[in-house]
Amino acid sequence: MAIGYICFILHAHLPFVRHSEKEGVLEEEWLYEAITEVYIPLLRVFRGLQRDGIDFRLTLSFSPTLLSLLQDDLLQKRYEKYLNRLQQLIAREVSRYPRNSQLRQLAEYYQEEFCQIGDIWRQCGGDLVSAFKQFQEGGYLEIITSAATHAYLPLMKMYPEAVWAQIETACQYYQRVFGCRPYGIWLPECGYYQGLEELLAKAGLRYFIIDSHGINNAKPRPRFSTYAPIFTHCGVAAFGRDDFSSQQVWSSEVGYPSNPVYREFYKDLGWEADYDYIRPYLLPNGQRKNVGIKYYRITSRYCDLGHKQLYEPYCARERAATDASHFLNSRLKQIKQVADIIQRQPIIVCPYDAELYGHWWYEGPWFLDFLFRKAVDCYQDSLSFVHLSQYLKTHPTQQLAIPAESSWGEGGYHQYWLNDTNDWIYPHLHRAIRQMIKLATLETDNPLQLRALNQAARELLLAQSSDWAFILKSGTMVSYATARLKTHLFRFDRLYHAILDNNIPHRWLEQVEWQDNIFPHLDYRVYRPL
Repeated sequence: MAIGYICFILHAHLPFVRHSEKEGVLEEEWLYEAITEVYIPLLRVFRGLQRDGIDFRLTLSFSPTLLSLLQDDLLQKRYEKYLNRLQQLIAREVSRYPRNSQLRQLAEYYQEEFCQIGDIWRQCGGDLVSAFKQFQEGGYLEIITSAATHAYLPLMKMYPEAVWAQIETACQYYQRVFGCRPYGIWLPECGYYQGLEELLAKAGLRYFIIDSHGINNAKPRPRFSTYAPIFTHCGVAAFGRDDFSSQQVWSSEVGYPSNPVYREFYKDLGWEADYDYIRPYLLPNGQRKNVGIKYYRITSRYCDLGHKQLYEPYCARERAATDASHFLNSRLKQIKQVADIIQRQPIIVCPYDAELYGHWWYEGPWFLDFLFRKAVDCYQDSLSFVHLSQYLKTHPTQQLAIPAESSWGEGGYHQYWLNDTNDWIYPHLHRAIRQMIKLATLETDNPLQLRALNQAARELLLAQSSDWAFILKSGTMVSYATARLKTHLFRFDRLYHAILDNNIPHRWLEQVEWQDNIFPHLDYRVYRPL
């Protein structure tokens, strides 16, 4: 029997960046980059592990907005165009460099990489969600949900109807996609407030993940820190993030992704190449962007971009194997020390943003591949990778406690989503919530009015995304986040007054439904007073 457990969790999320009205929107390409650099590489790792008989266990959180984007026919067709342009560019790159040069070898490496990405995309028929679903059905993955549009729930707690709408809409959408209700939920930004667990229990959810101080500051203080979950009074379990394993990956100074041999994210061909040469592969307005071809390695974090050395994929792959071994050795040492103290099998919960694995840290999927292979070869008798649902079924008795209000954001609480850069949005959001709760009490048999009510609920959900407040604080793409907030709130306001005045603009509503087509089966009554 293993002396301890590890649960590896990847949280996959993107805001609703679909722009049906025009192609070539930079923010929409966030999705295409993630497909190329994260989701398909992860599928490739999972397929290889399954092919070789590696019985791996990993938890994957898909936000409903990301699921909606991945299943959208329009975006799937646009991704094919995106991938075709990328393959055309790398073919030009191969012919641009002399034979036997290192740049030629790198270009040929990328050409093969993009060819494999395209092969997997076509094998899946563009339906990546079904491909991941098969691994859940095979017992390898546990796929959990998040709030409908990744709203930061602690700043909505004064309106439980709005929190409930986020949770229940997510669970209903998950059921339509995967055929069952989700067992667990990733709270957006790990944001928790006391009482949230009651709504999670009402939705049938059994567990959630929060940051370590949410567990360690619980009342009464947990006996086993984050090495065991705590049960809330309504039976929903809270698992705490492990600080030590997080630092080994996340830290910009000592984390694995900072190793000098790994690929440099910030030196991309889209910014380096001659403008006339790269112009056909940029945005329609000629704006430069990342194209996903990066020829240089980190070299040193003290080295400026102009002095980076060329990337060597073989060396980086070898380093990923070394880091995977180091991670497992560190977890085994940690588990042995903790098990001696608490006299039970500890569980180490390791949650990360999925986009770290492949997008920010190009070698991340290789790391995962080596991690699970080495775990089976060398650590099978001492470490066990588990899903949290599996752990709860085999460990049904845990300490009862009330988690502390918390998040995994800077400062550990709510200030990243509520500060002088973004506090202006909340009076507007809260007013719209009150108005939506009022609309939810209406009954109607009028098909047009019913469509308008459902669309009003969609616009409010989209305006509540935590991404907009996050972007306003981070200072990147501020104009985009501001425009998205104002657009969704304007559409909600117009729908609200049109419904009350019984004067719904049919053609305008049709256009908005086409642009913001998320959650097609949404029922506005989800906002009814609890």
